[in-house]
Amino acid sequence: MKKILVINANPKSDSMCKSIAEHYSHVAGLKHDLRSIEISDMNFELNLSEGYESVLPLEPDLLSFQQMIQWSDHIVIVSPVWWGNIPAKFKGAIDRTFLPGFAFKYLDGKKGLKKLLTGRTSQLIFTLDTPPFWYKYIQGNLIHKQLKNSVLGFTGIKNKSSTYFGPVLNSTENTREKWMGKVHKLASNI
Repeated sequence: MKKILVINANPKSDSMCKSIAEHYSHVAGLKHDLRSIEISDMNFELNLSEGYESVLPLEPDLLSFQQMIQWSDHIVIVSPVWWGNIPAKFKGAIDRTFLPGFAFKYLDGKKGLKKLLTGRTSQLIFTLDTPPFWYKYIQGNLIHKQLKNSVLGFTGIKNKSSTYFGPVLNSTENTREKWMGKVHKLASNI
């Protein structure tokens, strides 16, 4: 049994991402220990205004976020693609919590790096309003590169898969049912 953390990174209280995260949680929760985070429910200062030079004390929601990351074996991030990337509130949560000493540690005066979140895996699930092919191969797939390489990989979390659903705008009920079938399969095969 794995410890799975499902993060709905959409700051909207109701969305396709929420439906996907809930369905994934339901299915995976039948076989695994599961916890979830709704970014929309979190309250914290988004801006790391002084960078890492003067870090703000973490609010209770961010402390809980860090604790759940540390608790997990497998992290599922369900995020919309907004302006080619993750929503600002989710980016703020990452900026504020994936800090030196928690997610990574500089060695020898920043000449080396120790990844502190190793031993964990992730799955990325994205919703977007453009066709996935267009986003990935024409627009450059920024959200995947940022999360897989610059956040997860940098801290030692190995991404197992990335799934794209889109365009959500004007999608039919039949299409959404097919997407949920794919979510069901992803959650069943952890």
